[in-house]
Amino acid sequence: MSATTYSGVVTAERAGGIHRTNAVSRLLVPVPITLVLLLTLDWVSAATALAALAILLPFTGITARQFFLRTLPVWIAAPAAAVTMLLYGRPSGTVYWEFGVAQISDGSIEIAVATMLRLLAIALPAVVLFITVDPTDLADGLAQILHLPARFVLGALAGLRMVGLFMDDWRQLELARRARGVADTGRVRRLLGMCLAILVLSIRRGSKLAMAMEARGFGGDIPRTWARESTLGWRDAVLAVVGLAVAALIVIVTVSTGHWNFVFD
Repeated sequence: MSATTYSGVVTAERAGGIHRTNAVSRLLVPVPITLVLLLTLDWVSAATALAALAILLPFTGITARQFFLRTLPVWIAAPAAAVTMLLYGRPSGTVYWEFGVAQISDGSIEIAVATMLRLLAIALPAVVLFITVDPTDLADGLAQILHLPARFVLGALAGLRMVGLFMDDWRQLELARRARGVADTGRVRRLLGMCLAILVLSIRRGSKLAMAMEARGFGGDIPRTWARESTLGWRDAVLAVVGLAVAALIVIVTVSTGHWNFVFD
């Protein structure tokens, strides 16, 4: 079965390297890297993580265009957060500009750069790892490997599958309201009306889906079987080793260069 995504970017058969691993592995591998990046606020650790991502990117099976399109919100959010730190970060050293409580100094510039690189280093690997994750594969892994409650996993999977229908309902509702002539003026009023209609429609569909799943035994206490077995293989072991190696490399480079800035000091 192909790992079809809602965006239709890449399928499991076309993806290579990392995207042939188990979805649970891709969920857990960024954890040690993220923990290391959260323990220190400096530009060296984040730059090291980004350099490692650049080296490993060709092995992910995605093109540069797909990478930048999928990570575009991250590239917008990171500089925005950096601007906030630039103006309101802890001032130190030479002050270059000051207006009220806003100050630009050597310290705020360093914190802004570190914050931007840190956000990129945390968010970009997560997007790269999950760009081809099939929700069904992830649900199988969460239930069979991590042994999460089947009721919770299947409920979340069913809700996620409704996202596509939600978008279709929004478009159909918008066209229907325009055909009746009630969507020509008042954008705010129109938006509130559509949100209320979608909320009612979503509640009705969710209730029907819940009853259908209960009728088919999804909420029973008897241990259930799974149509597809979710297992871990050698690719998952290699991916885990790479993740731990990158986390260790970040610590070694940052400490050896004297830039380790423990956030709880």
